[in-house]
Amino acid sequence: MAEWLKHLTVNQDNIGSNPIRPAKQNLINKVMNVEEIAKVCHEANKVYCESIGDMSQVSWEDAPEWQKESACNGVIYHIENPNSKPEDSHNSWMKEKIDNGWVYGEVKDPDKKTHHCIVPFNELPKEQQFKDILFTTIVKSI
Repeated sequence: MAEWLKHLTVNQDNIGSNPIRPAKQNLINKVMNVEEIAKVCHEANKVYCESIGDMSQVSWEDAPEWQKESACNGVIYHIENPNSKPEDSHNSWMKEKIDNGWVYGEVKDPDKKTHHCIVPFNELPKEQQFKDILFTTIVKSI
């Protein structure tokens, strides 16, 4: 990923007013860069996965670079497409995977570049659809 993209900022003052917004702005110092937002999404996904018994997710600090880049690309997608839905997020993620040589496989295997979620959004199990809902909701709320 281009270095400048990692430092793209989202100015909270430009998002609109909301009674909760002032406290939220103080918590995040009004500005977060793409990588910080991606980290929040990644860590939330990790906690969600653990809540459903999937202990395979590593922390942001231990995540491989390709995984961090994918999360940053997801954040950028939502910033550039503010009206996107969770299924749009999934389609963007899936396109990125396919463009990078990944294919459908019954298990996620980064070495073989296989992933069980390379299917249309409506064919994903509800637990997997929720990951896209979570990611989309987090990016839009920060």
